Amino acid sequence: MAQSPGSQDEGTGARRGRRPVRPDPGSGPVALFAHRLWELKEQAGDPSFADMASRLGAAASKSSLAAAARGTTMPSWETTWEFVRVLAVDRLGRDEHEVRREWRTYWKEASHPAYDTRHTTTDEPPTPDNPPPSDDPPPTGKRPRSGRRHAILAAICGVVGAGAILIGWVLPHVVDDAEGAPSLRPTPPTTPFDDSIFEKDVTYPDGTVVRPGTSFDKTWRIRNSGNLPWQDRYLTRMNDTPCKAPKHVAIGPVLPGESVDITVRVRAADSPGRCKIFWKMTDEHGAPLLSAKKPIFLDVSVA
Repeated sequence: MAQSPGSQDEGTGARRGRRPVRPDPGSGPVALFAHRLWELKEQAGDPSFADMASRLGAAASKSSLAAAARGTTMPSWETTWEFVRVLAVDRLGRDEHEVRREWRTYWKEASHPAYDTRHTTTDEPPTPDNPPPSDDPPPTGKRPRSGRRHAILAAICGVVGAGAILIGWVLPHVVDDAEGAPSLRPTPPTTPFDDSIFEKDVTYPDGTVVRPGTSFDKTWRIRNSGNLPWQDRYLTRMNDTPCKAPKHVAIGPVLPGESVDITVRVRAADSPGRCKIFWKMTDEHGAPLLSAKKPIFLDVSVA
């Protein structure tokens, strides 16, 4: 959710405390990933982690963003995307889909460094033309008839066994690749997960100056980042200020993965001052939802 400007910390400008140690990109995949985060941060003007988590609108704490760039532990994809989104998309204006695809690849490579090689093998599956090697000694001289019979039976069993192995190896691939074929594997149940991500201030960003007594429309954009559809949900105002705004603002309905613009009509105070109004997501009865999330807010100056 949107945050008010915070104090400077490790990242840029007038910082307090020790300057963070940059990770060595040659020390491992996690350090290389953190090094790439630092490079992106510098390209975007090197804002502080506090500014990224507040003024720039990252839905992650400044400590989580700092830990992601430290190169000692691998950050979650959610923290990574918030780190990258506010810099590459919002600040540098790059295409969101291309940025997401590029950094998702970086994240997978760092999280699973053996991803490209863990399924490869030099062993070929046995086939009728290439049965498993036999432990029997090579033939010497003329075999007795019973020995030949046993050898023929062993050969038949070997061919049949190799054919069964081949079918067992090929069939799953044929079933998986058959277009429109029903899956033979049970689908694991999906765990319900409700979440949201603040994307941007569409109108009247924090710090905007408005004239006394005027009315204006404030709009935010948020995304349903969980797997539950939003139905009968509202933004509910949490405080009172000299500026006037509705108590409840309807949201949605919004499907998982979709973004929604939410607009509220605000009347500025009649006298100069600061106007900061907070809203939280609730159900139709006013019960709070996503209570761990920070509130979304309007922050303007009346002058």
